[in-house]
Amino acid sequence: MSLTGPRHAPRSGGAPKSLVILCHGYGSNGDDLIGLAPHWAFALPDTAFVAPNAPEGVPGMAGAYQWFGVSSLDPKIMADGANIAGPMLDAFIDEELARTGLGADRLALVGFSQGTMLALHVGLRRKEQIAGILGYSGALAAPELLAEQMLSKPQVQLIHGDADDVLPVAFSVKAMETLRENGVPTRWHISHGIAHSIGQDGLSIGGNFLQEVLQNQ
Repeated sequence: MSLTGPRHAPRSGGAPKSLVILCHGYGSNGDDLIGLAPHWAFALPDTAFVAPNAPEGVPGMAGAYQWFGVSSLDPKIMADGANIAGPMLDAFIDEELARTGLGADRLALVGFSQGTMLALHVGLRRKEQIAGILGYSGALAAPELLAEQMLSKPQVQLIHGDADDVLPVAFSVKAMETLRENGVPTRWHISHGIAHSIGQDGLSIGGNFLQEVLQNQ
């Protein structure tokens, strides 16, 4: 099954010179996260954005999707879920790079919450290194397996609100520490007073990060 979702074409009107794939969180959809694209499009005029819907619908929630079912923040559930959903995102990345004719170094992944788990899980396990991973309000699934399974070390920017009561900020702290311990160049920012959301500071820092890693615009 191929993933599908909304797109935002390059503002320049030409062929894309870089690509950003946005991975939404649990219970959300691609239409929600593609809303980030207009905020970044002026700084990235030759970048195409696509926000695929996760592969599973959330039972009882119309228009809501999940990368994997969640009943708790148990590390095993997150690890198993990322292992199951990861190949679908990986295949979507291959399809999009083939469709655009771009190399892996012209791709950045953006995730929010559960989408950050998937972006980190897949992005670090691709042999051809992508340009970067921007993760909001997320976590690192199966951190104990990273050293063994990691195939590349793209630039990473993690951003998390210190008032997040859905996925506490400690999850991003642990992710940052694990990534740095394994030699992944990782930046870290706390958005003060922000709950399970993206603050204006996080939006700006994220845009600057994408502009930097996709710099040959």
